[in-house]
Amino acid sequence: MAEAATTVHSPAVTYLSMVSLLTLCPPFVVLLWYTMVHADGSVLHTWDYLRLNGFQGFLSIFPRPSLIACQIIAAFAVFEAALQLLLPGKTVKGPISPAGNQPVYKANGMAAYFITLITYIGLWWFGIFNPTIVYDHLGEIYSALIIGSFVFCILLYIKGHLAPSSTDSGSSGNIIIDFYWGMELYPRIGKHFDIKVFTNCRFGMMSWAVLSVTYCIKQYEQNGKVSDSMLVNTLLMLIYVTKFFWWEAGYWNTMDIAHDRAGFYICWGCLVWVPSVYTSPGMYLVSHPVNLGSQLALSIFFAGILCIYINYDCDRQRQEFRRTNGKCLVWGKAPSKITASYTTTSGETKNSLLLTSGWWGLARHFHYVPEILGAFFWTVPGLFTHFLPYFYVIFLTILLFDRAKRDDDRCKTKYGKYWKTYCDKVPYRIIPGIY
Repeated sequence: MAEAATTVHSPAVTYLSMVSLLTLCPPFVVLLWYTMVHADGSVLHTWDYLRLNGFQGFLSIFPRPSLIACQIIAAFAVFEAALQLLLPGKTVKGPISPAGNQPVYKANGMAAYFITLITYIGLWWFGIFNPTIVYDHLGEIYSALIIGSFVFCILLYIKGHLAPSSTDSGSSGNIIIDFYWGMELYPRIGKHFDIKVFTNCRFGMMSWAVLSVTYCIKQYEQNGKVSDSMLVNTLLMLIYVTKFFWWEAGYWNTMDIAHDRAGFYICWGCLVWVPSVYTSPGMYLVSHPVNLGSQLALSIFFAGILCIYINYDCDRQRQEFRRTNGKCLVWGKAPSKITASYTTTSGETKNSLLLTSGWWGLARHFHYVPEILGAFFWTVPGLFTHFLPYFYVIFLTILLFDRAKRDDDRCKTKYGKYWKTYCDKVPYRIIPGIY
């Protein structure tokens, strides 16, 4: 059997956190939506309501999935799946897996992204479909996603047991761990439809862009204009998502795709958590427009642009280093590097180059710093009246710090003495001089 999930994630250590996330995440999504849309963005208002009405009160605000919500989700999912399958794209190979497999992808994300946005805005512009319908049924959409995505993860669990797509699969022997972390690293339907590319990129990240546009249009139709705070928020999020699809082939080399299996953690998160939590600053601004003034708005916008660019340049620098096998310039110089060897689960010895200069010489995961700051800058247009819009920034910080630790632990196991040499040369994990 291929490497089990336990050896990838050490999930036994976090068993209680898995159970907590499985039970707490779905209600939180509903409470987030309710607070943003119906409780004036105030956590205290929602808390007072639940304190007075208890569990029955929560059930009364939990939106029931509706036919129109299911139709919207189905139309979007089918449209994105069709674009993923049918659009032409360059063939890209992913990293070699622990079992020695190398997945092959079709890189057509940028085309799918622009076609999606042009189609969505075009439907509104020509009066065929009004995106405000999405906002007006947002609670029902989220509840349908919560339930539907949970069923989807159950089917993934069953598929992992009965019909895995590759030898990069296996069971830890614990049903909760297998469901949470997933059974398969690269699950596919047929030969060409990669499930994680669909859930993470074509549904999760694409819905982020679509909902950002939706919130902007809703505020326009509600108030007759779009506030400068909403414009800054929407533009920065769209630029970030555009950067993501421009670099999508690089994303297929990251921990999300190359190391985290397809289970509740990744798939439910991308199908539900991304559309709800990641877009929440824009959701808040729909009914809480802020007039920043041109000077403050432009300052926030360009600070956000700078952070997104640095985040992109970090990824570009490492991708170029890998593509050229270290034969490139980093900040105008030949790159400093370490050649590390490792052994796959099949017993084959391979080499990797570890970059120790440029952005990657500042800290082992420095690219997380501009990513967190970018999220702050597209949230701060809402100013500081309420805490909840900043939940995404706080969540992202915790997520990335945890991911940095997990990646370090994985690399320590994979590279052994070479990783110690790397850490001696690049001693800081995320923040140069501090952590």
